[in-house]
Amino acid sequence: MAYASSPDGAPENGASETCGRYLAETVQRSAKILVVGAFGVGKTTLIGSVSEITPLRTEEAMTTASVGVDDLAGLGDKKATTVAMDFGRITVSPRLVLYLFGMPGQRRFWDLWEGLAEGAVGALVLADTRRLEQSFEVLDQLETHTAELPFALAINQFPNSPWCSEDELADALDLPPRTPVTSCDARDRAGSVKALITLVEHALANQKVPS
Repeated sequence: MAYASSPDGAPENGASETCGRYLAETVQRSAKILVVGAFGVGKTTLIGSVSEITPLRTEEAMTTASVGVDDLAGLGDKKATTVAMDFGRITVSPRLVLYLFGMPGQRRFWDLWEGLAEGAVGALVLADTRRLEQSFEVLDQLETHTAELPFALAINQFPNSPWCSEDELADALDLPPRTPVTSCDARDRAGSVKALITLVEHALANQKVPS
């Protein structure tokens, strides 16, 4: 599959026309992708870094009501959180466009997952090795609502994140066999696009994305 991206992840050729409001005339298929992960793992940042349209965000300022509810350990000065979803779009080949739906990470918003997951062909699970244990609930939630949905794990590399091999991460999170494991910096477009392509290739192998 040929991806319409330059080495830095920016669309080129036929896909360059989509870096705005309209799709390229060559686009024939679309696929809905979920971006999921624990609170504060970088979902909003990743969608913002790759989206070729201005992303839709539903962030609200965090108030004292979140004290004791949202675990801010290791999150520095985080002051806002997604309360519904994030939405973006990226053309990954001249014929295929992905619509990205970022799912809220906190348990109190998980009732939204079932509706948002409808029609999705795959999920990119973002994780933070500093708080890896928080990924278990996310994976359980994903299995509850989308048991047959292909997913790939992407480690968001924060500056002080401990390094783990792909095999160690797969074992630690008890991932299903052949689940792709990759890494990225959610702020970096090229690395984030690569993580999404890893998921798309996995979904293609499971015949969830039109080839």
